[in-house]
Amino acid sequence: MPCRVAPVDYRASDVAARVRALAPGGVDAVFDHVGGAGIVDSWRLLAPGGTLVSYGSASTRDDEGSKQWPVFKLLGRVWMWNALPNGRRAYFFNAWAGRALSKDRFRARLRADLTEVFAALQRGDVTPRIAAELPLARVADAMRLAESGTMAGKVVLTP
Repeated sequence: MPCRVAPVDYRASDVAARVRALAPGGVDAVFDHVGGAGIVDSWRLLAPGGTLVSYGSASTRDDEGSKQWPVFKLLGRVWMWNALPNGRRAYFFNAWAGRALSKDRFRARLRADLTEVFAALQRGDVTPRIAAELPLARVADAMRLAESGTMAGKVVLTP
């Protein structure tokens, strides 16, 4: 079944209202790298049967105190949300989680996950928005461009 995907700039005002305008009945999936207090909005945007994938906590990176606390808090929410009988699911995905605990398991999981991502790219199920391609020799320019917030999409470095 084809799906419609609409990236939403999280830096703009009232993201949740803009998403609700696009999908009044809720969305099938939310991929949230911002985390923090906004993760609750992401959960509330889901339609019945929807899935939330949190893969970061960018909004808490400059917070004072423990860097682990926001992650533990998020994991608690994920556990609680998954216990609710509403058909929605929540996951926290961290590509680096567990690397220090079990290198073999970590590498196997990362390999399996990346194999799925690259297969989806090859099938055309995922079409990344590429805003600019620059040669590797211009890495500093690429970083400035990516951090400028002036474009939609990713900056790709080519060897």
